[in-house]
Amino acid sequence: MASETTLKLPAIDFSNEELKPGTEVWESVKYQVRKALEDYGCFEAFFNKVPADLRKSILGAIEEVLELPLETKLRNVSKKPFHGYFGQLLVAPLYESMGIDDANVAEMVETFANVLWPQGNPTFSKTVQSFTEQLAELDKIVRRMTVESRGLEKYMDEHLDSTNYLLRVMKYKVPETSDTELGLRSHTDKNIVTILYQNEVDGLEVQTKNGEWFSVKPSPDSFVVMIGDSLNAWVNGRLHSPYHRVMMTGNQTRYSCGLFSIPKAGYIIKAPEELIDEEHPLQFKPFDQVEFFKFYYTEAGRRAESALHTYCGV
Repeated sequence: MASETTLKLPAIDFSNEELKPGTEVWESVKYQVRKALEDYGCFEAFFNKVPADLRKSILGAIEEVLELPLETKLRNVSKKPFHGYFGQLLVAPLYESMGIDDANVAEMVETFANVLWPQGNPTFSKTVQSFTEQLAELDKIVRRMTVESRGLEKYMDEHLDSTNYLLRVMKYKVPETSDTELGLRSHTDKNIVTILYQNEVDGLEVQTKNGEWFSVKPSPDSFVVMIGDSLNAWVNGRLHSPYHRVMMTGNQTRYSCGLFSIPKAGYIIKAPEELIDEEHPLQFKPFDQVEFFKFYYTEAGRRAESALHTYCGV
């Protein structure tokens, strides 16, 4: 169970009009981001570039697509690990999700929609693409600040250009008992940055560095930003990739979505030499994200306490 203490994620405001590289506001927020990612690996973000009507629309779009008949949802297939439809899992019977690859690109979202709705669904497509495009700006700000705060500006363009965006839409069914049930098992994300948005039904829990679980209850106006194993590997372990899970209780369905920045196929995650020294020896050998994903979905990867350390730890 989660802690009954008053632990809360740091809350960081990205809505100031003066939030531009080089300004005092930027430097202040950059410091808050670095500290939050070192201490918790995640934080609550307020970001007004995604307006309230669009946030409301994306929740409607998530419900619309995940309430389609199962045989329709099963058309969402992908050769990429973690990109297709997940449902009916023995380890997480309350959970199902679908992946929309390159969800910031209108043509790609339309292609996805046409698979599920042969006549197309322009409203759904526009909502998903607009939401992803706006939220991707927050991803880029967080990553730019992370690179800057380590003095690695010479890697900036390469780092920002190394990823694509996957939007996963998720549903957690109401438990059939009055007890709290596992919605999604404890895990770290394997990508660069994850940005989560949810309806009013809570359930997300995060584990601290010392192993304590606590509930995350974001505002309806905020997002949860979390780093994945691949960004932690790139900074040579200087941040914290947190374990998290979803625990379900009550009588309401939980809908959420996650925007994942994921390294492109063939891109090698490798810690910059500036982050390797006697006090901080190399922690992870260079690796290809897609191959790491494939390992994670093997039995050995699932069993590993840390799939990243098992796969490429030094």
